[in-house]
Amino acid sequence: MCYNKKWILLKNPLYENTGSHAGAYDNDNDFDKDGDFRSPAVYRKRMIMSTLASDYITLELHKVLEMLANEAANEKTKALARALTPETDPERVRYALKQTEDAFQLSLRFGTPAFDSFQDVCAAVRHTQSGARVSLKELLEIARLLRQISSLADWYGHCEGMDTTLSDLFARLQPNPYLADLLERSIENEERLADAASPELAAIRRKITRAGIQLREKLEKMIKSPAMQTYLQESIVTIRDGRYVIPVKAEHRGDVAGLIHDTSATGQTYFIEPMAIVDANNDIRLLETQEIEETDRIIAKLCAACGEAAETMLSGYEIAAELNLYFAKASLGTMQQGMIPEISEDGSLILKKARHPLIDPKTVVPISLHLGGDYHALIITGPNTGGKTVALKTVGLLTAMAMCGLMIPAAEGSQIAVFDRILVDIGDRQSIEYNLSTFSAHTLQDIDILKNADDCTLVLIDELGSGTDPVEGAALAVAMIERLRMQGAELIVTTHYQELKRYALETDDVENASCEFDLETLRPTYRIVIGSPGKSNAFAIAGSLGMPDDVIAHAKQLVSTENQRFERAVEQLDRSRAEHEKALAELERLRASAAQHEKEVREQAELLEQKREEELQKIRAQARRIVEQTVSESNALLEELRQLKKEKEKADFSEKIAAAKSHTKQTVDRLYENSDTDSQSNYVLPRPLKPGDIVTVVSMGQSGTVLLEPDNKGVTVQIGMMKTRVPLDQVRLELQKTQQKEKQAKQKTHMTGVRSQKGGVGVRSAASELDIRGCTIDEGVMMTENFIAGALLTGLNTVTIIHGKGTGVLRRGIHDHLRKMKQVKEFRLGVYGEGEDGVTIVTLK
Repeated sequence: MCYNKKWILLKNPLYENTGSHAGAYDNDNDFDKDGDFRSPAVYRKRMIMSTLASDYITLELHKVLEMLANEAANEKTKALARALTPETDPERVRYALKQTEDAFQLSLRFGTPAFDSFQDVCAAVRHTQSGARVSLKELLEIARLLRQISSLADWYGHCEGMDTTLSDLFARLQPNPYLADLLERSIENEERLADAASPELAAIRRKITRAGIQLREKLEKMIKSPAMQTYLQESIVTIRDGRYVIPVKAEHRGDVAGLIHDTSATGQTYFIEPMAIVDANNDIRLLETQEIEETDRIIAKLCAACGEAAETMLSGYEIAAELNLYFAKASLGTMQQGMIPEISEDGSLILKKARHPLIDPKTVVPISLHLGGDYHALIITGPNTGGKTVALKTVGLLTAMAMCGLMIPAAEGSQIAVFDRILVDIGDRQSIEYNLSTFSAHTLQDIDILKNADDCTLVLIDELGSGTDPVEGAALAVAMIERLRMQGAELIVTTHYQELKRYALETDDVENASCEFDLETLRPTYRIVIGSPGKSNAFAIAGSLGMPDDVIAHAKQLVSTENQRFERAVEQLDRSRAEHEKALAELERLRASAAQHEKEVREQAELLEQKREEELQKIRAQARRIVEQTVSESNALLEELRQLKKEKEKADFSEKIAAAKSHTKQTVDRLYENSDTDSQSNYVLPRPLKPGDIVTVVSMGQSGTVLLEPDNKGVTVQIGMMKTRVPLDQVRLELQKTQQKEKQAKQKTHMTGVRSQKGGVGVRSAASELDIRGCTIDEGVMMTENFIAGALLTGLNTVTIIHGKGTGVLRRGIHDHLRKMKQVKEFRLGVYGEGEDGVTIVTLK
């Protein structure tokens, strides 16, 4: 049985008013001469697309395509955008997405090429190809198309040899700048050729202008004469029928010799061409005739030139419109902050932070869900206005957009499956015209879904089984889900029925999901939570809207005990999930903070290493200079010694030896000074010195301890048993040794030594607290062992170890060691007032 092409077009509401741009439906190669399908495969494809049209309208794909059309520059591309249909071949979908991605990358790197709003000139070009003449307006549109082709070719020529899926289209463009320049140079506007169109035309127009000026001057003299002033109605020169005339009063028409061309509406004025200018007017008319002939010749020449380039222009027109479509897709994706999704191999669908493209980006709440893999049916439950329907439409619409080669508003890592059909039952399909109730209308739609669904189908059903008795509706919904699963369809449904929630909990390959509801604010959050059934929260919502409490209480009593238990279990599950998500969010925050800290430490270490290397380079350079100077000075000393050796027999030899020793000592001292200055000249004390600091005295090469506060003259340092006064520029603070000394002194403040009582035997006493904050685990363990040994000797039963909270590493290390110590009876963390997690209370045996 054959189906007529026109019937299919009329039955496809998605492409109403699109004329010849009906996408896959308007390919004449698919039909025979009678308008019937050539093959069953073509018929099947067309019928699938026809039945899917209403589903795509329900998903509002046509609105997204209209947004795409608004990004296009010309009517041809707008029509292509509106005529897009989801492709069902995964490889073709991948290629279409790749074209969009390449357009996006090219725009990102080189800027979007300029697209002009050129008109459809195919008919005019074909007329020129057949030898016909077209108007100047059509020639100007052809010139605009040629400029567009040249502009695109030039733009891609600056793309540094980028090899993309669009390269073939750009390569097929054949610019014709000569013809574009010829048309633009020759045509002044839609009604007139330019003087530059040909030298002959310019010469003729100059002659016409000169003749007109001369004739006007002659008429001006004529109408200014006293005799002619008597006959004229007005002293002006005008034109009638292309000839210059003067206005003469009706009573004097016989007094002016000439030809009458026209009269005024009242008959009081005659427009007469004086005989004296008839020949001049004839000359102008002859020149105007020559101008028309030359214009016709030029236009014919321009049309012939267009006819010769007709094929390349027609091809360029199609290519320019197609390229505009791909860059319009990239522009729409950028506007929606979209991404190129992966096309799954196993039919699974993963959406991460997906946003409905028709909802205001400032208010839309992203959703994340997946389908396929572990389960192929998803049952979404939750309160009314909680976002269940929007979630269904988002899944269907984004899938259809990807199948059209469009970027989707979602996060990286999103994955789309390609389906032959997306069957939808969303919204109220009640019909008064056909006497259908809401339930009847939905049921008829669901019957069609059951007939057409297979393993290449995505099914989206809103409020499955609603509109009738809840028990029967729930049973019917479960039965329909079972049938769709048997047919292999991927399925997402929304519902309020608890039976479907239990069904998902008890059935493999079926998963629960819920639209999250904030029990504290009594408002939906519009987030989708996979793996958890949702509550309708009807009582909470009704209460927030002002329903009397006694009515709600009575309603709760009417709910069965089993349902109450189930709802309480769901509520408890929601609370547990919310707490778990908060804990995960906090863990993620801490992990991110730790990663940031690690990054900062690594960058600081790299910076210090870089500075260290720079300082080493400076020191090496200084050392080289010192060595070179030392060698030079040594050579000079050796030379002096050789000279002295030669003069040892002379009388003043002793004096020269003494002078040489003095000179040598001065040279060595100067070398030391240079060495110290070169290597230490940039040294600055990290902080002011104070008594107890450990320092190095550069001139002596010894370490000592600061005894007194320094002054402007220097600082007093004790080195061993010796006390000495040293200038500040000769002192280097040993910061690490100083800090270690302060730390040891701090630890000693928590323990007391052995002290004697009057007249008795020595008795030991120890403090009850040990502060090990800032220590490593090994240091803390060693100090703890010594501390507990001392505490046992003094008879203490309970001691406190202060380790701080921090990351908990030191606390865990101390606890592990305490468990192994035989002297420890038990231990615990501190409570409020004792230091909480920052201290450990130890009970000794």
